[in-house]
Amino acid sequence: MTLGEKLKAARKKAGLSQEELAKKLSVSRQAITKWENNKGIPDVENLKALSTLFDVSVDYLLSDADDLSAQIIREPIDIAQYKKSGKERGRFDAAVRAKYPSAKVIYPLTRRRKLTTWESIVDFVIQPGTLNAADSLRDLSGYYVVDLGDRHLLVNVSKEFVESRELTAKFDKRKQVIGDNVFTKAPYTL
Repeated sequence: MTLGEKLKAARKKAGLSQEELAKKLSVSRQAITKWENNKGIPDVENLKALSTLFDVSVDYLLSDADDLSAQIIREPIDIAQYKKSGKERGRFDAAVRAKYPSAKVIYPLTRRRKLTTWESIVDFVIQPGTLNAADSLRDLSGYYVVDLGDRHLLVNVSKEFVESRELTAKFDKRKQVIGDNVFTKAPYTL
């Protein structure tokens, strides 16, 4: 989704006309039309105001990704309280299973960052896989797709928190690009 499409959808979801939104932001209706038609972008102050008004992040508005909902639920945890059992292979698995006991199935995921063209060239010259290995060492957490039947959640479990966000489309493939990451289902389920 483009910025314009996201703004239009958020405005309609909020039940606002272009005129009403323009008044709230102290801009012209033509500016709103221009933004929604991708003929221009709001300045930083207006992006902040739109983010606050529609309860979404500025990152969500500016990113091209549309696989994630804007709402993130982040809950603190102490990973040491969880013990693995059954099919679980570690504490992260135990934490996500405890958080979503009624899930139909939980798919553990591997994550790698989608490299830009220049990053891919640098990575190839240095040693293929170096940049993703460094990224993996920085992000020591577990990723999961939780199938709740009617919807799928992307869940990130770390030592300090469980972060969940609803996917706008079901994760039905073995591999899927979501945002700036490529997620692949692990060979086991919970």
